[in-house]
Amino acid sequence: MTTAADIMNPGAQWIPATETLDRAAQVMRELDVGALPVSDENERMCGILTDRDIVVGCVAAGHDPAQVTAAELCKGTPRWISSDASVDEVLQQMESHQIRRLPVIDGNKRLVGMITEADLARSLTDDQLAQFVERVYA
Repeated sequence: MTTAADIMNPGAQWIPATETLDRAAQVMRELDVGALPVSDENERMCGILTDRDIVVGCVAAGHDPAQVTAAELCKGTPRWISSDASVDEVLQQMESHQIRRLPVIDGNKRLVGMITEADLARSLTDDQLAQFVERVYA
């Protein structure tokens, strides 16, 4: 059985909820990613911050990214998946919540990776990928 750990991009990094958006954007650039999980003071995920969140929710709204924190843009209930979850569980989670990035957590509740659409494209059959795209973007 293929698991989340098999298809994830390892080495995902948290940013603290108190981090400013300008620093978050720098970390995204350094890691060449478009999203970062956000952790609270207890190192529990409290959301995900995307490059689009920074542009639309901060810059385009006329706010200074050096003055706005990641916590201010995190909305909704954070979603993640266990590293030993099956690919079917990954797809179900991403499809049912219409999300394109899914953090992967190990048995000790540590962030160990991230699953993105690109990871799915490399791992799924053409039919599975077509169904995923239809359900997430519908």
